[in-house]
Amino acid sequence: MALLEIKDVSKIYSGGTVKALQKVNLNVEKGEWVAIMGPSGSGKSTMMNIIGCMDKPSSGKVILDGVDITNESSRNLTTIRRNKIGLVFQQFHLVNYLTALENVMMAQYYHSIPDEKEALEALERVGLKERAKHLPSQLSGGEQQRVCIARALINYPQIILADEPTGNLDEANQNMVIEIFRQLHKEGRTIVVVTHDPEVAEVAERTVVLEHGKVAREIKNKN
Repeated sequence: MALLEIKDVSKIYSGGTVKALQKVNLNVEKGEWVAIMGPSGSGKSTMMNIIGCMDKPSSGKVILDGVDITNESSRNLTTIRRNKIGLVFQQFHLVNYLTALENVMMAQYYHSIPDEKEALEALERVGLKERAKHLPSQLSGGEQQRVCIARALINYPQIILADEPTGNLDEANQNMVIEIFRQLHKEGRTIVVVTHDPEVAEVAERTVVLEHGKVAREIKNKN
């Protein structure tokens, strides 16, 4: 069963002159791991923003977990994003004056009730329990990204959406983050990764390649 359905989705900017997406169709099954690739300007970021309920399509439909969210208000989209989507960003977006533990608990605060024990368990799962009291400035780039993953997981989202999750990492930390995603996939999590890196994309079950705002091709990966 498709957890995410994108039907004939287009996104047009600048009075109709910039077509970021053009009648894109994409289904993501529950428990599937999909990578979205493409050159700069291909529509990857626009696709991520629409899937992540941070933008709306100009036309077409977006159905998440059986519910058509296309015409929801910005307030409702914020609620949907908070309840159903775990976001992992390339730039981390951690609050500088909060510890790793507090950054994870902040996500709980906006969803339900902060639970320190549960937040610590989330950090432990990404190998950072011993760094829970450290500020972002005291963490490496790879550690900060793992805090982001813990934060994304804390509210048990329906889908994990990662935007260039290894873009700012060295090879060792990239491999560590990929291994975390591998484990999440084995557990049945639904993952969509937007990336420019073929090595990251080929770990997913399927790669969707965008070109000029359209799906150019899909690749079933051997992994």
